[in-house]
Amino acid sequence: MTDTTMPVAKVALVGDRSPDVVSHTRIPHLLDALAAHDRLVLDAYWIPSEDAVAEGAVRGFDAVWVVPGSPYRSEAGVLAAIRAARTEGIPFLGTCGGFQHALLEFARGACGLTKVAHAENDPDAEDFLIEPLACSLAGHEDTVVLEAGSLAQSVIGAERTVERYSCHYGPSRHLDTLREHGLRFSGQDTQGQVRMAELPGHPFFLASLFQPELSGDGSRPHPMVRGLARAAVEHAARKVTARA
Repeated sequence: MTDTTMPVAKVALVGDRSPDVVSHTRIPHLLDALAAHDRLVLDAYWIPSEDAVAEGAVRGFDAVWVVPGSPYRSEAGVLAAIRAARTEGIPFLGTCGGFQHALLEFARGACGLTKVAHAENDPDAEDFLIEPLACSLAGHEDTVVLEAGSLAQSVIGAERTVERYSCHYGPSRHLDTLREHGLRFSGQDTQGQVRMAELPGHPFFLASLFQPELSGDGSRPHPMVRGLARAAVEHAARKVTARA
């Protein structure tokens, strides 16, 4: 049974849903598990990237989750959803492509780096923030070292974690500028390459290059997914209180 005293949180799943993307097929089961085991009930709506470009597309939601599956049909739509979550204090999770585009949105929207590009979306650009990885991580597992005192460490509950990837692109340049403007890189691999990012001062803003959806057999949510769910329910509860 779910706890009827807890509000149902409305969550936007931003991405181009496909039965061929394993993470997409696992998400409904993760949502069921959150309700059954954690009493966190999420009312999830898939928003295609092309629809996310509309003004207010994610307004009114209690969380935004930009899911894997790049290249997205609309880079502009994904960036618009991330920008709304970042600037309006909506709990946010970005995984794999969601992580890459969270960095891209922050670079353009918060740092003034309006010309930086994602090589997968714009291979002829002159200034890349996201480029092909020297060694593809598709199908790989690797250790992520989490910074002490970070949201990532608090949510995951450990100093390091082993996670699964399915990506060919990652951050390259301008990372110091992103740090200077407030983005925290809270997870690195054992070679020091950035694998997680968060935004201090935001209710919940967390992104990872790895895919927590692929954790285990898919029957229990990864701590990052559980953390987003808790933040979403708290966001919904605050709205109920504000209306009372």
